[in-house]
Amino acid sequence: MTPTELQSKLTEFLSLPAETEWLEFKEAKSDKHFDDIGEYFSALSNEANLKGQPFGWLVFGVKDKPVPRQIVGSRYRPQRPHLDSLKEEIANHTSHRLTFEEIHEVTTPDGRVVMFQIPAALRGSPTSWRGHFYGRDHENLCALNLHEIEQIRKQALADDWSAVICEEATLSDLEPNAIAFARQEFVVKNSTLEAEVATWDDTTFLNKAKVCISGKLTRTAIILLGRPEAQHFLGNCHPQLTWILKDKDGLERDYQHFHSPLLLAVDPLLRKIRNLTCRVLPWGTLFPTEILQYEPWVLRESLHNAIAHQDYSQGGRVDVVEFEDRLVVVNKGTFLPGDVESVIRRDAPYSLYRNAFLAQAMVGLGMIDTVGSGIKRIFQAQKKRSFPMPDYDFSTANEVKLVIQNSVLDERYTRMLMARADLSLWDVIALDKVQKNKPLTESEFKAVKTKRLIEGRRPNLFVSAEVAAATDDKEAYIRNRAFDKDYYKDLVKKYLSQYEEASRPQIDRLLQDKLSDALDEKQKKQFVTNLLQEMKRDGTVVADGTTRWAKWRMSKTDADAQN
Repeated sequence: MTPTELQSKLTEFLSLPAETEWLEFKEAKSDKHFDDIGEYFSALSNEANLKGQPFGWLVFGVKDKPVPRQIVGSRYRPQRPHLDSLKEEIANHTSHRLTFEEIHEVTTPDGRVVMFQIPAALRGSPTSWRGHFYGRDHENLCALNLHEIEQIRKQALADDWSAVICEEATLSDLEPNAIAFARQEFVVKNSTLEAEVATWDDTTFLNKAKVCISGKLTRTAIILLGRPEAQHFLGNCHPQLTWILKDKDGLERDYQHFHSPLLLAVDPLLRKIRNLTCRVLPWGTLFPTEILQYEPWVLRESLHNAIAHQDYSQGGRVDVVEFEDRLVVVNKGTFLPGDVESVIRRDAPYSLYRNAFLAQAMVGLGMIDTVGSGIKRIFQAQKKRSFPMPDYDFSTANEVKLVIQNSVLDERYTRMLMARADLSLWDVIALDKVQKNKPLTESEFKAVKTKRLIEGRRPNLFVSAEVAAATDDKEAYIRNRAFDKDYYKDLVKKYLSQYEEASRPQIDRLLQDKLSDALDEKQKKQFVTNLLQEMKRDGTVVADGTTRWAKWRMSKTDADAQN
């Protein structure tokens, strides 16, 4: 927006007889609490959606009462880079990483006004802040009530792309082998109906399987069961799965496309994925456990979920990208539940589906979980295998990436899981964040720190180095930690024995690359300082001088012992 347009917009807002649910004025003369801004972001975004507005607005630097409103000016984040950084800060805590469309600054004779332009909630998905939905009751900030939440969620149902009937399509446009396979899977799912299913003609079966509506083919029928040449009934949408193999440098080595019927395309694609046997060495034994790099059920569930939740209106495809150390499943469209954690905690059918009709058909054919707990089961399967947790990446607009690691990232994490069968899924998710250097919430940090599952100081945390620490074997833990320190002391002594003396910078360089990566530079220097002082106190070394240029030597007694 141009300065003139912004000034006009501000004048328009100031002239309104009262605040609306999608517009809020705040004085904010100096600062405003971050969570307050986040809650208003959620509320104004949701109210804009409900009131048919493209944007909600939060305006700083205006005194709302008494009327007429008065511009008082705001010093909130006066430096532009600090103001712009708020976009990412907000996105880190909202559903779908929604953030400000723009943050405008308007200079007026009465002072600076900051206008936050907030996009309306996505159709079918209310905007949350830290997992909670906010709204407005006239001018008051409050929780978004259940009726309003359902109002927004039902928007997706009204726009169910997958339920549209393809008027000109007939049964001849479906692949007979796909129909036969669908019957087989339907019977597996509904074993009590096996004899009855055998008497149904194809039209009856497709109606019962909720793939067709009153004998008419839907877009769902074409996607799951349609012949490749029947794709033209879907317009610019071309249902397609693509397998891509990349090398360690990210360069494409091979690929293959798989077209409709997608019901028959999943197995051939899965056979392209290399699923080698790897060996994991449990704690306390020299006999390795053999395990596949990927749990087959996890692969199948991940791919079926991508098919069910793909935004086909975008005309894209589902990609399965195979790297040496991971598999990435990518589908178009936002993640409607907002965040993965809420889906796991809910552990129940989610009331919102982008393709409700398609999802219903896939449930009937046994392709996706009927109780809506597929994502949680993926996490539990990785926990059972002591492998890294899956990662959901929403950083690219209108795209969901699921990343599944196929190898151990941190042996301490793997050993911890293999030694501790009592860890909850939430403990494991927190430990997984630690091994991937991701921040923990305050509650996650307290939970795993109390159980002595992690060490270090935030943000440099790491999974406890010894399983002994996690199994209450305190004596063994202390012995192992002592051995670690003795190792560093021994390195110093060997160096001084060979070169007679060393400066502090030389000792730093000797130990630097051998210290834990969990320590930052300052902590590493402090560790070396403490180590040398301890060696000095026990008479192992002496220092000539008191500054950083002091020379460290072996004490005469220890030097004679070394010789």
